Amino acid sequence: MNFNDWIGSLGVAILLLAFVLNLTNKISRSGSAYLIMNFMGSGLAAIASFLINYVPFIILEIAWMIASLFGIWKLYIKNTSRRKLL
Repeated sequence: MNFNDWIGSLGVAILLLAFVLNLTNKISRSGSAYLIMNFMGSGLAAIASFLINYVPFIILEIAWMIASLFGIWKLYIKNTSRRKLL
């Protein structure tokens, strides 16, 4: 396996681990662990797709990153507003 394969495989492994942990109720899909794992996994997969110049997956993985980042941002805002109430 070359460098591209390693980066892509690590990204996909993180994405699949997040999916399996969510399916087995080990982590919540709205929790920070799931969102961060999706962000990191899709980021690595996007890098690997860029390195092999495969545009459809670059677009897919960047969209996945943006969706994960949006979820992380919503969680941050929710936690910040909760702290202000205390």
